[in-house]
Amino acid sequence: MTRALGWVVVIALLSCLIIPGFIAFRVWYVARIDDRTPADAIVVLGAAQYNGIPTPVFQARLEHAATLFDEGVAPQIITVGGSQPGDLYTEAGSGRSYLTQLGVPPEAILAVETGTNTVGSLEAVAQTVRDQGGESVVLVSDPTHSYRSRMMAHDVGLDAWTSPTRHGPAVWTRENQIMSIIRETGAVLWYQYQRLAGSNVDFPD
Repeated sequence: MTRALGWVVVIALLSCLIIPGFIAFRVWYVARIDDRTPADAIVVLGAAQYNGIPTPVFQARLEHAATLFDEGVAPQIITVGGSQPGDLYTEAGSGRSYLTQLGVPPEAILAVETGTNTVGSLEAVAQTVRDQGGESVVLVSDPTHSYRSRMMAHDVGLDAWTSPTRHGPAVWTRENQIMSIIRETGAVLWYQYQRLAGSNVDFPD
């Protein structure tokens, strides 16, 4: 192996370590940000629901969104997410029902019942917000999902910041948080690859 080839191999190996390491740091760093700057809408990113009942992960997001609404962060909450094959309810519709149970006025909740992943959901949200004459949103999701969702929101033309939930299964244990950072690092790398390839296929949520 020549000296030049050896340096190429070393640089390639360092890149394989440095790039994922940097992304993992960004995932961890943005997960710690709780930005409650006033916006046009609070957007709750969808999660699983069963027969119209949000899972504990989804409930934690919705409860946090209700708190932000009560604080006056935005005049409306947008729930997003379609349905899986065989489902009778959508994630967005289930989220809307749960928010009304929490006391959020129905007229302040808009369910965008399209999208089966973060990319599709945020594209639909961006169009909805623009149709209303707005452009800014506060994204509510799990902490480690904040970096990727904010990146995607910016890519579809939204002014977006994040206020992740601080309770629920996603943050119960340190092990959960570490595994989430690892998973999200892979998801961000996949998203960046798809973006360079001109595709909008998202990492499975």
